[in-house]
Amino acid sequence: MPDVVVALDQGTTSSRALVFDHAATIVGSAQREFTQHYPRPGWVEHDPNEIWSTQSGVVSEALAAADRSARDVAAIGITNQRETTIVWDRATLQPIAPAIVWQDRRTAGEVDRIKAQEGALALVRERSGLVLDAYFSASKLAWLLEHIGGARARAERGELAFGTVDSWLVARLTRGEVHVTDVTNACRTMLFDIHRLDWDDDLLELWGVPRAMLPRVCGSSEVYGHVAEGLPLAGTPIAGIAGDQQAATFGQACFQTGQAKSTYGTGCFLVMNTGEASVQSQNQLLTTVAWKRPGELRYALEGSIFIAGAVVQWLRDGLGLIRHSEDVEALATSVPDTGGVYLVPAFAGLGAPHWDPYARGTIVGMTRGTTGAHIARAALEGIAYQVVDVLRAMEKDAGVPLAEVRVDGGAARNDHLMQFQADVLGVSVVRPAVTETTALGAAYLAGLAVGVWSGADEIAALWREGRRFDPAMPDDQRLALLDGWGRALGRATHWVAS
Repeated sequence: MPDVVVALDQGTTSSRALVFDHAATIVGSAQREFTQHYPRPGWVEHDPNEIWSTQSGVVSEALAAADRSARDVAAIGITNQRETTIVWDRATLQPIAPAIVWQDRRTAGEVDRIKAQEGALALVRERSGLVLDAYFSASKLAWLLEHIGGARARAERGELAFGTVDSWLVARLTRGEVHVTDVTNACRTMLFDIHRLDWDDDLLELWGVPRAMLPRVCGSSEVYGHVAEGLPLAGTPIAGIAGDQQAATFGQACFQTGQAKSTYGTGCFLVMNTGEASVQSQNQLLTTVAWKRPGELRYALEGSIFIAGAVVQWLRDGLGLIRHSEDVEALATSVPDTGGVYLVPAFAGLGAPHWDPYARGTIVGMTRGTTGAHIARAALEGIAYQVVDVLRAMEKDAGVPLAEVRVDGGAARNDHLMQFQADVLGVSVVRPAVTETTALGAAYLAGLAVGVWSGADEIAALWREGRRFDPAMPDDQRLALLDGWGRALGRATHWVAS
């Protein structure tokens, strides 16, 4: 009898497959990095076929590591980098252009033009819950339709399909039989009404997107189709889809209104469950769908930070300060502090709550005595300071201070970063025993759809605290550090001319 669930965790820099048993234990996993393309300053692209080849390739490896076969798999869940935009030919399943990644800023000027239209800001905010920014899929899709020869006409004839990465993977897994997305990904496109849970004609008109190319929108936990013959896991139901941050929120068992988590991946994302109410932020946060299950719809507030773990990759690949990402903690803690250095990692502009596409990465406060260790420590602290900015905005919208934040993601394994995060937040940071909560959330959603788990109560009982980091920094020191961060942030903003 099938007793495991496979989660496909398609991230910004790698494709992974993880195999979970009924106790939510990882019994096998595999991972492959794929190429990041930067054709021009501010542009970030992926090869959709490489996304597919790496993601399909790790499935067999993960099953082998788990000593399981296809017949042991009850369902597949998918979680993915959101907002990244892919357009492909429905007949051939070949992309018409590289995927435009969520970090890409090429459409900032066009977004400014849309902002200038009367009523556009209010329309986007009220219908989609988002702010007008190049981060989201709509402007990327509009760019592809305008810049790829014949794309618009073909899209209008229904020959082309648009999707975020979840849709692309489902299309490839089913050999084009199924073209779907779930509400958590649809609500990141800036084309979706989060209240009616449907594509919005006014938003489609605003961006010039033909409805014929859009996927069918489903819930986050249901059977969408089955893996096609000839592929690994042929015949297995695809039963859960959620964007990475919503999946992590579910995997962290943040089922109660007011519970919040922060995921430290390529970017950093704080999400707070607001229950059945869609709370419109007054502090530049996003209103988003948390998940939709049969009989249950949950909303959330989200603060999106574009660069978190990616700054560690830059220390490794761009500066050569470390050989492996995990080496950053030892380097950073080899000095007692940053020596007054601040690093603002605005390599792709600034997300919430600033929303400045023209900001750029900045290092300030260096002296002749500054070393690579000081820069590494400042890079980690720059991640934590960005989280403070978002959390303060979230507390204002919620009207109450948060008692704790549950954390996950690769950088959450860094004890120094987590302690510093608790210190500058003034809030306890709690790391679960299983930090792979993004993949776990996708597994839970898929497993719930096919009866592997009975419901939220059973899942909540599986969550276990791994380590708690309580704030220990004196208030005067914390406030002085935050003041320095605010001054450094001012140097980074509006750096590139609009």
